[in-house]
Amino acid sequence: MTQPEKSLRARAMAIVARRETSRLQLKRKLAPYAESEDELENVLDEFAAKNWQSDERYTEAFIHSRYGKYGSLRLKHALQANGIAAEVITDKLPDTESELANAVAVLHKKFGEPAQNIKDKQKQIRFLLYRGFTMETACKALKTDWYELENHDN
Repeated sequence: MTQPEKSLRARAMAIVARRETSRLQLKRKLAPYAESEDELENVLDEFAAKNWQSDERYTEAFIHSRYGKYGSLRLKHALQANGIAAEVITDKLPDTESELANAVAVLHKKFGEPAQNIKDKQKQIRFLLYRGFTMETACKALKTDWYELENHDN
């Protein structure tokens, strides 16, 4: 006995029940099962209207889950790739002070000690840039007094 085919609405409910998704992600996942573009848009509109799917909630969850590892630039690009509007991203991203503290924490975790020479500084800056921090934030993070921050944290 075969199971009856799931409706598009039931598939959408199963997806959003597991974790937060952006509208674009949900659309991509449902598109192969939709009979028409109108049917797909109607389901997406219904889920957004009932607040079962929210780009704002998805953005908050995404940033919260990745903020300890990555900088704002990388988070912003990943969110844009998932169809999140620039205004929503800008509202949810951390301020520059938090960004600097995050960069310093990432440096501490990865390297454990301040750069000893120019080669180490370049390596640490490249690492922070790869992680999505701006050049300005990376340079400020390298200039922070590591030992002062360690004493401040305790």
